[in-house]
Amino acid sequence: MGAITRGIANNILGNGAVDGTDALTGTIPATNIGNPSLANLTTFPPSVDAGIPQVAGDPPAPSEGDVWYNTNTYKLKVRGVSAPAGTWASGTSKNTATASSTGSGTQTAALVTGGRIGAPTYAYQSINESWNGSAWTEVADLNTVRSGASGAGTENTSNLVFSGLVSDPTSTTATETWNGTSWTEVNDLNNSRAYGASAGTATSALMFAGAGVPLPGQIRTFTESWNGTSWTEVNDLNASRFYLGGFGTATSALAFGGFQPPYIANTETWNGTSWTEVNDMNTTNGAFCDAGSTSAGIAAGGSPPQTAKNEAWDGTSWTEVGDLPVSISYGSGVGTSIAALAVGGQQSPSATTSADVYEWNAGTGNLNVNLA
Repeated sequence: MGAITRGIANNILGNGAVDGTDALTGTIPATNIGNPSLANLTTFPPSVDAGIPQVAGDPPAPSEGDVWYNTNTYKLKVRGVSAPAGTWASGTSKNTATASSTGSGTQTAALVTGGRIGAPTYAYQSINESWNGSAWTEVADLNTVRSGASGAGTENTSNLVFSGLVSDPTSTTATETWNGTSWTEVNDLNNSRAYGASAGTATSALMFAGAGVPLPGQIRTFTESWNGTSWTEVNDLNASRFYLGGFGTATSALAFGGFQPPYIANTETWNGTSWTEVNDMNTTNGAFCDAGSTSAGIAAGGSPPQTAKNEAWDGTSWTEVGDLPVSISYGSGVGTSIAALAVGGQQSPSATTSADVYEWNAGTGNLNVNLA
């Protein structure tokens, strides 16, 4: 007698789940592929069960990155960043009140550079302040004064600053690198602009969008990539804008919000080659304090109208989370989605600038994974 096999129809249980305890043969009819009753799996074959544990609920103390199957909810879950959990608290103020400065680094090792002071002069600055987790220290100034520049860096000892306004209405292509002690002028951007966005490190960065002068004319979609030595023009954004937010790396970045005019909520992802439009922010906005990566980030404050609102990006969509204690626009953001700083900016519609700093701290949570 030949081998006896069972058709897959015999393994579909009365509740719609699939019993995979024995070998399966046969073909699922095309009409059943989209049937929701096939979504809840209660038993896995050994090849799957050996790699992904099944838990009647959630593990008592999972670590970040752990994956399991919740047999109560029929959901594959992963321990990761929890967007709704987080609060802002007052931190240590920097020495000089500025807006439209450039921030890079982490919550405990950051650099905030340039910007402008408030009325009546609105003078552009070359001032450079370093944060070590407990105090701000004024260190060597930029070679070129500028406001509305962009920057990149992962701490306070290796950073890059580029673009910005050097006077009204003159923008710059000047690029400078910071080695922890001093600034050095290096190869310029290809396109002069200000109030763009950026992602990456001092040796591998991306700049996108911005505006030429006089503002709001010459609104750009330009994207340029920095390889540690020079800038190269690559594929443009889909939507021109300035005062936008951005974070990520040179090969995986996010661009969001900004002013065309009007202010927009558009979000685009960069995969190292091209930009793709994805889910919009909940509110049209720009001039953020932002921090994070393409899988998890935050965009706090903004204008107009000036706001304390905070939105979190989970890699797919935006969610409104804990607000800032005050409304802020034209501030600087550094850090990650779970540990960030919002630095300086304007805290009222007036031109008064601020030296205040706010710290964002969030936790981790168990996230559902949607399998396409």
